[in-house]
Amino acid sequence: MALLFIGFVQAQDHRNCGSMEHLEHMLEADPDMHNRMEEIERHTAQYERSYQNGRVVITIPVVFHIVHNGDALGSGENISDALVQAQLDQLNQDFRLANSDASLIPALFQPVAADTEIQFCLAQRTPSGAATTGINRVNGGRASWTVSLIDGSLKPSTIWDRNQYLNIWSVVFGGADAGLLGYAQFPGGAANTDGVVVLYSSMGSTATPNPAGGSYARGRTATHEVGHWLNLRHIWGDATCGNDFVSDTPVHNTSNGGCPTYPHYSTCSGAPVEMTMNYMDYTYDACMYMFTAGQKARMQAVLATGGSRASLTTSLGCTPPSGGGSCGTPAGLSATGITTNSATLSWGAVSGATAYNVRFRPVGSSTWTSGTITGTSASATGLTVATQYEFQVQAVCGSTTGSYSGSATFTTQSASGCTDAYEPNNSRSTSLPLTTVGVDRVAQIAASGDNDWYRFANTSAQRNIRVDLTNLPADYDLQLYQNNTRRRTSENGGTNSETVTYNTSTVASNWYAYVYGYNGANSNTQCYTLRITLSSSAFREDGTTDGETTEFEIPVEIVETGFTLFPNPAGEEVYLDVDVTAEAPVQVTVMDMTGKAMLRQSFNLAKEENRITLDVKQLPAGVYMIRVENGKTVGTQKLSVVR
Repeated sequence: MALLFIGFVQAQDHRNCGSMEHLEHMLEADPDMHNRMEEIERHTAQYERSYQNGRVVITIPVVFHIVHNGDALGSGENISDALVQAQLDQLNQDFRLANSDASLIPALFQPVAADTEIQFCLAQRTPSGAATTGINRVNGGRASWTVSLIDGSLKPSTIWDRNQYLNIWSVVFGGADAGLLGYAQFPGGAANTDGVVVLYSSMGSTATPNPAGGSYARGRTATHEVGHWLNLRHIWGDATCGNDFVSDTPVHNTSNGGCPTYPHYSTCSGAPVEMTMNYMDYTYDACMYMFTAGQKARMQAVLATGGSRASLTTSLGCTPPSGGGSCGTPAGLSATGITTNSATLSWGAVSGATAYNVRFRPVGSSTWTSGTITGTSASATGLTVATQYEFQVQAVCGSTTGSYSGSATFTTQSASGCTDAYEPNNSRSTSLPLTTVGVDRVAQIAASGDNDWYRFANTSAQRNIRVDLTNLPADYDLQLYQNNTRRRTSENGGTNSETVTYNTSTVASNWYAYVYGYNGANSNTQCYTLRITLSSSAFREDGTTDGETTEFEIPVEIVETGFTLFPNPAGEEVYLDVDVTAEAPVQVTVMDMTGKAMLRQSFNLAKEENRITLDVKQLPAGVYMIRVENGKTVGTQKLSVVR
């Protein structure tokens, strides 16, 4: 069985990524790789079902193999240490959503833009334990390289243990592969060829572009290819209106090159706005600047326990020999006590740190405000009302300083009187602060596409839950989640309040109240009120605790895809309950594991009319992907058909 591929894209305004063609060749040479990749996909699907945003940041050691033909250091393809460092910096900024051009992300896509919580360090020790700079210069004795030569001789002779390091080769492509910008090996491939290869002139950053790189000089080729290395597909799914196996990326009809004017509409079903600024499209470096939460989950899956790249999380590659000269990176950043003009910034202690450098700025600004603190919290003052800020912390260990952390963000309170101190809370995350129960929270849905998540905890003494959403200025709806599982929904029309109750035996700190506007309803002048109430007595359906009650737990699993799927495995029929936030036509496609569409149907759905029945009697037994498109979002889940 073969996967679906395309070859190199030769259009002048497109980047030329060879990852999918490389994958095709590898599958032809190693038929068992298909089975390994299917197992990786099964693991990814299982991981996504239980995925919790906000896990510990993973640091991956990187070795850069700078391949040249006898050039002097810093000339030609024997690029300088400064450009290598610039490339590493760009990877860290892009994967941590700390890139300066993240401010250009359109409002439509801001809710799904993600800090992947993956970062990179230059290796500090070799596989044998010797000290290193993480830069391995290789005189390859050739003016240029083809992919076959790179995989056949260069990689096997220079690679460091792929279970402990990300290997990146910087080369000059030539012969049949002249014009190639880069390629990566997907998880599941051979150990002696694993890693990423990029054109030397693409090595750089937005702050330090490579003078030889033109439109691809700012380090985004490596960002794109490392995405593949962590199991991301091209955003258009390498087919017309294809599937990239990510639920929160719009369906693209094909790749985009150059710098498309926003909004750029897809010709696929529903004509969604394409996410041309996603790192997995083909646009210029200056015009790509985001990953999504769904892409984050997919990358985190291969690094999680049982994932094909999990061994990297325990690598000592970032630790110098004998442990000397290092200073850790602060984690656990949070902002509390947020007012219209101040906030308290906090972080976890770093072993050996004597002080911390702290800096903050409005998101999108190029100027930091900074200072040095001896403790693990600092007060940020003089802030601007209703403004989103980011802050970073660097540990100081005597005469040694560590790396700055990735950015944490917070938004100052609005002058309108909405005490929405938890913004931005547009995604479900364990990094959200716990919401105080039993008090009113006054907040806004200030723009179309805005949504609010509130994390809270119940206790064994008070485990039953009621959430009231009142004083609604527009048609807002309310959902209750426990981790990734939706437990209750209240979506009445023509009312100014919504209420959900849930009597449960589950005690947890990852309950979420989710507030959103139906059909994009919003108000930037009026607030809503949210109150979370816990009780030792079971709530009645009318929200009271009077009289006899029956306890219940009816899980409805959404798994970040926007629809439920049951039964699974299925024999004759399968039912889909689609999470609709607006009246819209919905297209359902059933594909086999090669990406071939086996069944495609369209439906018109609305509130309380959101169940779809699919007849799967004619499908052979096997594993399939079900894709649901509503013109705005796309969700995918795996379905097993049994006979």
